[in-house]
Amino acid sequence: MKRKLPTFRGRCHNARSLALQVLLDCHKHDAFLQAILDRRFAAHPLSAADRRLVTQLVYSVLRRRGTLRALLQPLVDRPAHRVETWLWDALYLGACQLALLRHIPAHAAVHETVELAVSFGRPGARGFLNGVLRRLSELLTAEHTTAAAADALPLEHGEYRRLSRPVFPGPAIQPHKYLVAAFSLPDWLVHRWLPRYGFAECQRLGFWFAGPAPLTLRCQPLRCSREQLLAALHDAGHAAEPGEHPQAIRLHEPGPIRDLPGYADGWFSVQDESAMRVASALAPEPGETILDLCAAPGGKTTHLAERMHNTGRIVACDVDGQRLQTVADLAQRLGLTIIETYKIRKEHGTDVPPGPFDRVLVDVPCSNTGVLGKRPEARWRLRPDDLPQLVALQKRLLHTAVQYVRPGGIVVYSTCSIEPEENQQVVESVLESNPELQLEATEDTVPGRPADGGFWARLRRSE
Repeated sequence: MKRKLPTFRGRCHNARSLALQVLLDCHKHDAFLQAILDRRFAAHPLSAADRRLVTQLVYSVLRRRGTLRALLQPLVDRPAHRVETWLWDALYLGACQLALLRHIPAHAAVHETVELAVSFGRPGARGFLNGVLRRLSELLTAEHTTAAAADALPLEHGEYRRLSRPVFPGPAIQPHKYLVAAFSLPDWLVHRWLPRYGFAECQRLGFWFAGPAPLTLRCQPLRCSREQLLAALHDAGHAAEPGEHPQAIRLHEPGPIRDLPGYADGWFSVQDESAMRVASALAPEPGETILDLCAAPGGKTTHLAERMHNTGRIVACDVDGQRLQTVADLAQRLGLTIIETYKIRKEHGTDVPPGPFDRVLVDVPCSNTGVLGKRPEARWRLRPDDLPQLVALQKRLLHTAVQYVRPGGIVVYSTCSIEPEENQQVVESVLESNPELQLEATEDTVPGRPADGGFWARLRRSE
């Protein structure tokens, strides 16, 4: 019988106990990790440094859970199914600090992880945690390399940490199994990617998804210029540089967004450069009427309003009322007043406000395979059988978008996926059944060159 997850018994959380609590929450909720973090941070205030550590720990564990399991499994002296879920999560936290993070002393990582057993009412597990993590410490060396090997643990940016003995499958003999274990990539995705990309590119993708994409700001040009924001960041001690997109600024180091200069004044929002290119592809004009069919959480919606000089009308729809509120909140902070939010039903979008619209954006729910570093929970939630269901939804949403655009108007279809079935093949299918549509342009964004992965296609309805 599956044992119930333990509850926190301490007086107040520290960084590691809250990190474990968030990981346990992930077993009970389908929400995005960031939403769970925000809820826990609101209920349990921590210092800025501890909040950063919690965030780093939980994201790292979810990104590299498969890697950490491969390191730990040979060190556990009992069948995997006899180790409780919470114990695996505690082991992942300790192993993450020992193996992947450079700034935490080994003795602190072991001690603080062992004490989690007491904090969560399972003191009898202290010896087990201590023994496994100490054996892991003996497996790790201080030597680094740039070559894949059975005794090389991938870190980030092409760097590996040597192990005292082989743990992973040999990359030359078993490349598929190596990519799964060493880079924590789902087996079924490696099965798809290896024939398509080859080992070297899959290796590069593994490194890109091993950490977060660089933090990128989109300046709000109606509030400040990119040069003004760059100067303000520099004066506040934040190293940054212009991105490829004319509104993009890349920060050299991540940090609390709300502490950056200009946040309260609506000078910027956070958005990956690949996502910025979607609004640019739609290219709305001031005064037009725009439909954003899947608007939450609002990054692309507000970008459209900025490009329209806050003149015209944007109808922002979504099926999730709570996430729609984030659209309204973001628009308010950025000073954008032309966005109207509408909650719609899942059934075919039949309650979308009447059109026709000059342009329609349909940024569809997808597999998230282009953003696995940013959304690590997608690695473990998505299954191969989910793809056909997603594709059916994507086609339905694109057909709906076509129904709402005026003759001569533009539809942009976009995803944060790198799977052909969700991208080109969806567009081709809809084009076949809608002869009044013409494909004007498409773009595939490759993960890590220079931002996250994704796809967009611009379609025009004939007059």
